[in-house]
Amino acid sequence: MDFEAAKDLCRSFPGCTEDVKWDHDTVFSVGARMFAVTNRDVPAQGMSFKVDDDRFLALTDRPGILPAPYMARNKWIYVTPQAQLGDEEAAALLRRSYELVFAKLTRKLQRDISGN
Repeated sequence: MDFEAAKDLCRSFPGCTEDVKWDHDTVFSVGARMFAVTNRDVPAQGMSFKVDDDRFLALTDRPGILPAPYMARNKWIYVTPQAQLGDEEAAALLRRSYELVFAKLTRKLQRDISGN
């Protein structure tokens, strides 16, 4: 999956907002909490997002996947163009990042976003 397709996928998640932070990063959030970050360049040169704690080490052992600068302690990874991620795996990782962040929102905010 290229990074432009990954950005489109992030935009499709319920309640996703997109804004620019730190002058050069596009940030995807749900409930004002980040779940993915990429640079504003087109084409993007990489993307960071949250992963499950138990997958962090295995993912960062793979070529092209690094601990995300400033966010590695929170189990975020940085995926470079050299990463060997298929489209399905990349989409699943992004969706899981969204789910992990969504799960930390208040129940009220979760209901507001999901419409239930």
